[in-house]
Amino acid sequence: MGQYSISELEQLSGVKAHTIRIWEQRYGLLQPQRTSTNIRFYDDAALRHLLNVATLTSRGYRISKVVAMPLAERTRAVLACCDDAHDHAARVNALVAAMVAFDEPQLHVLFDAATASLGFEQMMLRVAYPLLQRIGISWLAGSINPAQEHLLSHLLRQKMLAATDALGPIMLRPGQGWVLFLPEGELHELALLFMNYGLRRRGHHTLYLGQNQPLDGLQAVCETYRPHAIVVVLTASPVPAEVPALAAALLALRPAGELLVLYGSLAKFTAPQLPPGCTVPADMSAFLALIPELA
Repeated sequence: MGQYSISELEQLSGVKAHTIRIWEQRYGLLQPQRTSTNIRFYDDAALRHLLNVATLTSRGYRISKVVAMPLAERTRAVLACCDDAHDHAARVNALVAAMVAFDEPQLHVLFDAATASLGFEQMMLRVAYPLLQRIGISWLAGSINPAQEHLLSHLLRQKMLAATDALGPIMLRPGQGWVLFLPEGELHELALLFMNYGLRRRGHHTLYLGQNQPLDGLQAVCETYRPHAIVVVLTASPVPAEVPALAAALLALRPAGELLVLYGSLAKFTAPQLPPGCTVPADMSAFLALIPELA
């Protein structure tokens, strides 16, 4: 069973802590429990209840009407919200609730429905990434079970691999290839997988080298493949002080005119210290905007 503070409920639901307290006091919406040391906390059921209420109030339902709804009626109303292709917040709420419950079949249903409505790329940008941002802070704080985050990450990895494979083979055009990898010690692969999908969807050939790639051997890759760009995602490795040296080593490896893209929280944090010649996109949409349309 999860244990959430009110600030963690705010992070996961998108409802301000002040509003949650008002709903508690005025409508008895949630009943917090207490630890043996008298610290208030909320369980998984409370989180799921709040997510459903947040979905309905975001669609214009008055909170007084929502709390008075019979459970069956409230469930039908929430499901109707998830059918709206433009209501991304409702989809994210439903996915968080399914993740907390370890409801793997429902996660598939929700992701597939969002993909059918939005297309795979927009599903990732408008639903999957906001979902990952919501759970990220709570996972780091320890309120989200790592198994819940692993379930979600593995499912998204499966979806991206399947979507990329469905694009079919891409012909290599001279000087148009991209090399993508994670450096040694880096295992957070979701962003790199999505970049690979975005590149191939736009007609670019990629060499996807994956996780934990040492720099030894990249010289041969660059000399033989002669890519247009190298893309590296930096989330947890190396330590920040070593990022500028890694960037300099990659710049030395690339042929003249090759683009070096460093993406992720570590890249943005160390951007002022990076040598000239590095491109650091602000977010995934900015990275996709870098890609010329070939397809």
